[in-house]
Amino acid sequence: MKKIGVLTSGGDAPGMNPAIRAVVRKAIYHDMEVYGVYGGYAGLISGNIKKLELGSVGDIIHRGGTMLLSARCPEFRNKEVQQKGIEQLKAHGIEGLVVIGGDGSYMGAKALTEQGYPCVGVPGTIDNDIPGTDFTIGFDTALNTVIDAIDKIRDTATSHDRTFVIEVMGRDAGDIALWAGLAGGAETILIPEENYNMNDIVERLRKGQERGKKHSIIVVAEGVCSGVDFAKELKELTNNDIRVSVLGHMQRGGSPTAQDRVLASRLGARAVELLMAGRGGRAVGIENNKLVDYDIIEALEQRKHKLDANLFDLSKVLSI
Repeated sequence: MKKIGVLTSGGDAPGMNPAIRAVVRKAIYHDMEVYGVYGGYAGLISGNIKKLELGSVGDIIHRGGTMLLSARCPEFRNKEVQQKGIEQLKAHGIEGLVVIGGDGSYMGAKALTEQGYPCVGVPGTIDNDIPGTDFTIGFDTALNTVIDAIDKIRDTATSHDRTFVIEVMGRDAGDIALWAGLAGGAETILIPEENYNMNDIVERLRKGQERGKKHSIIVVAEGVCSGVDFAKELKELTNNDIRVSVLGHMQRGGSPTAQDRVLASRLGARAVELLMAGRGGRAVGIENNKLVDYDIIEALEQRKHKLDANLFDLSKVLSI
């Protein structure tokens, strides 16, 4: 291939910019032209496509968000709309496309691949819920943002003898809640993959208070329930002084960690290598610290992201 494109789609994630930088500079190093698609699949449909040079991605490796912008585009599920996107790519002479994003973005890449247009998926989402990779770009940064918030909230919880409910992102996957809860010393962690019993949570709080514990941290993934609703129910059962913090979109922002910058650089460069080799319809990932790639259609249809149950069990043991 001599011309490739790159786009970011869905929710932004810290590390997308380093991934874009890696795609552009790896391609140019191998005498290829690179075109940026601005605004995700919506930008692809409208033809918002510009050629990128080495300087186009200068000074972005440390920045959060995505220089290519992003947008939701539910209409891209329609095959006629997908064809409009392919027509735009062909009009610019683009022979392959790197798609950086989450599961919805992968579905778009899968659809283009099924219609004969070669795409390579790069996992960029803070939720860490893409199959075929141990970690996704943005997860580590979001995790550290949440841990920093928990540490600060614990200070005020200690000062006022309060129970804090902290709602974090994670609609279908509990990785952020689990990892941040474990690292932040949360007494209770609620995740979509595991059912919870309110009576058990109340009993845990009671036992803690009996041994002199004055404060507690409860981390709730948004996919389980609203942190506000959960706190209201818990207060009715315990009459404790309970406060709620909904971290929201601050989890998406911020300068990417070194871990995310290196991961994004490795995955972005690998995506270009696959297109150079004529291997479209793939997705890249990292397993046991080694780069891997797999059929994107197979991954979405047959693989499932699995939460580490051992970590969840450990969190319960350490929070007694």
